[in-house]
Amino acid sequence: MHVPCHATTFDHSVKQILKIMAFLRFIFLLVLLNTSITYCQENHTPHIWKGPLVITYKENNEHQCFDEDLQLHCTSWRFAVEANNLGPWKTIPKECHHHVKDYILGKGYKFDIERVSKEAGAFAASHELSADGRDIWVFDVDETLLSNLPLYYEHSFGLEHLDSRDFYKWVEKGTAPAIQASLELYQEVFKLGYRIFLLTGRNNKHRDITIENLVCAGFHHWEKLIMRNPEDRAKLATIFKSEKRNEMVEEGYRIVGNSGDQWSDLFGSSMSIRSFKLPNPIYYIP
Repeated sequence: MHVPCHATTFDHSVKQILKIMAFLRFIFLLVLLNTSITYCQENHTPHIWKGPLVITYKENNEHQCFDEDLQLHCTSWRFAVEANNLGPWKTIPKECHHHVKDYILGKGYKFDIERVSKEAGAFAASHELSADGRDIWVFDVDETLLSNLPLYYEHSFGLEHLDSRDFYKWVEKGTAPAIQASLELYQEVFKLGYRIFLLTGRNNKHRDITIENLVCAGFHHWEKLIMRNPEDRAKLATIFKSEKRNEMVEEGYRIVGNSGDQWSDLFGSSMSIRSFKLPNPIYYIP
């Protein structure tokens, strides 16, 4: 039977329309699926970590509680360090590595140092200086004026015990940056009229590079830089620094303020009127 040309054209058009509709349905389904995935990602954030997709299901509440308990445990440990309630320790607890790292690199460490410096500055300004110019402020150097965080970044923020040879290799580079809040306190104390004494546990053979590092970091006009001589190397920091403060007092100086990151910088004999402890959960020096 002969099929009219217009009928063949109609059938062909219908087939084309059906193909287009099928394609459009396919596109619609893809758009719908993509929208659903995006919605889930944007509105299910309580169970998604930033970075790689890690979903925590409700069955994992024990893991969430463990993380919270670990955070509290490490915060409590760090508080005990700063309050001098721990016995001598050599490294941070292994389980607290990330806690200490996050604290040091985050805003907490910066805010804590700024608060210490602000309080120290307020006290320094409130104290009436004597006319004889014998009122002094004592500063430790490492983790008080200069930061060794580039070194401790390479050594897991206190998780690894740092050998003194590695420390002095770093010292010899002379590139330790200033702690900004401490630099501002230092400058404020100097402008107020205090004489500044730097009392550090560094060995005296590193005097030149220490002076160079301090000057490059912005510290100037100190009265004395006191370092360990060979006969002092075996002494505990508390003993060494107490002896040096005793000498200051014997020379007629009055120690009004003392800033340090270790309790051994502050405790012992001839203590200052006010002592200011900077945070340091990375290492302990007796």
